[in-house]
Amino acid sequence: MKKEGYVFDEHITVDGGHGRIETRRSVTTSDIGWLYDKENWPGLKSLGMIESTREVNGETSYETRYYISSLDGSAQLFGDSVRKHWGIENSVHWVLDIAFRENESRIRKVFGPENFSAIRHIALNLLKENKNFKGSMNSKRLNAAMNKQYLQDVVFG
Repeated sequence: MKKEGYVFDEHITVDGGHGRIETRRSVTTSDIGWLYDKENWPGLKSLGMIESTREVNGETSYETRYYISSLDGSAQLFGDSVRKHWGIENSVHWVLDIAFRENESRIRKVFGPENFSAIRHIALNLLKENKNFKGSMNSKRLNAAMNKQYLQDVVFG
């Protein structure tokens, strides 16, 4: 597709359920010859934009996000990739909030929030990797706190 001298690809998806309708418009271009300092991003192949319109109970919200990408200019592939990425991101944050109560943290000084976030991510990854104990993330954390041998298995493999 070509508009105002630029070549771009466009893909639109519409999803609904649970009382909401979400329309996502993905637009990409591989026409990046004009981009200043593009050599500072090795592998850069395209620019992308996602416009989201969300209707819930008669109220509509809009959001536009911009990306640089190493993908070729397919808007459908780009949109699917962004959606999968945020699905993974959201599931990790959900686990960190539910199992580690990250959103309730009162750590506020200097580098404390960043340091404890890194520690929580490490703990989450170690607990996920350990297959010696089956159970929820909460039960794995409790087991590691109460059972020294299990804690050693989690930390040292």
